[in-house]
Amino acid sequence: MITADIPSSVPVTVLTGYLGAGKTTLLNRILTHEHGKKVAVIVNEFGEVGIDNQLVIDADEEIFEMNNGCICCTVRGDLIRIISNLMKRRHKFDHLVIETTGLADPAPVIQTFFMDEDVQSQTRLDAVVTVVDAKHIAQHWEADEAQEQIAFADIILLNKTDLVTPAELDALEQKIRAMNAMAQIYRTQAAQVEMDAILGVQAFDLERALKIDPEFLHELAHEHDEAVVSVALVEPGAIAQDKLIAWIGELLRTQGPDIFRMKGILNIAGDDCRYVFQGVHMLFDGKRDRPWKSDAERKNELVFIGRNLDAAALKTKFQECLV
Repeated sequence: MITADIPSSVPVTVLTGYLGAGKTTLLNRILTHEHGKKVAVIVNEFGEVGIDNQLVIDADEEIFEMNNGCICCTVRGDLIRIISNLMKRRHKFDHLVIETTGLADPAPVIQTFFMDEDVQSQTRLDAVVTVVDAKHIAQHWEADEAQEQIAFADIILLNKTDLVTPAELDALEQKIRAMNAMAQIYRTQAAQVEMDAILGVQAFDLERALKIDPEFLHELAHEHDEAVVSVALVEPGAIAQDKLIAWIGELLRTQGPDIFRMKGILNIAGDDCRYVFQGVHMLFDGKRDRPWKSDAERKNELVFIGRNLDAAALKTKFQECLV
């Protein structure tokens, strides 16, 4: 009997955003769009009665609901259990979308895909997609959840752009970029976006090169009053691996909870291959990548996203790792 090849791991999109930003609208688009993917969905609700699930348009995709509160509080148990049960019907879907409540910190959800061995072996985190309400985000800007959802994003939909002026939109985008230099930002109305821009993008793939907007590196001074910021470091030269590991270890021990995301490409002394890494809070993952191209400038690029980061101190400590 000939069976269709089923990829060993399922790509997972984590969909987040503050209350009312447009997550359910985007989820409906994912479910009804002719993108050729069979999508399974985990919808989470805050409260005993699941309202969002009633708003999701009926589609062939399977929807599983977690009703006992914030996905972060139950992530170690319910999320792992639901994913395990889903994998028994692996042949029915080829992409998984997890919609978190608007009150959720995405970190515990992301960490599940690093920490649980069964989940890690069967799935791979594709991207964290955050929907931002361009009209109302200012009212929630100081909320920890809103800032963390932006800080953890790989892709940001700046939604409801028709409700604000172009000047307001530009100012908001600049503010978001100061907080998260790595995210790809799309301006949308009613969460209209090309599916290829948010599904199957491999934003969490360590093989994928780090992309930093070069313009951003010259604009870091703008938003230092914000609690959550991006710090981008670019240094020529080679890194002593033992010094790097010692520094990162100390940094995570002392500031781990404040460091939301880390991402980088490094030139390790004595190694002709690039070293790529990324981290989420206290979790750190890195490996040797492809060889440096003969004409490539061997430099080190790091981005930290977090709260209360001291850019000057990070730069100094990083420079001390150079050979």
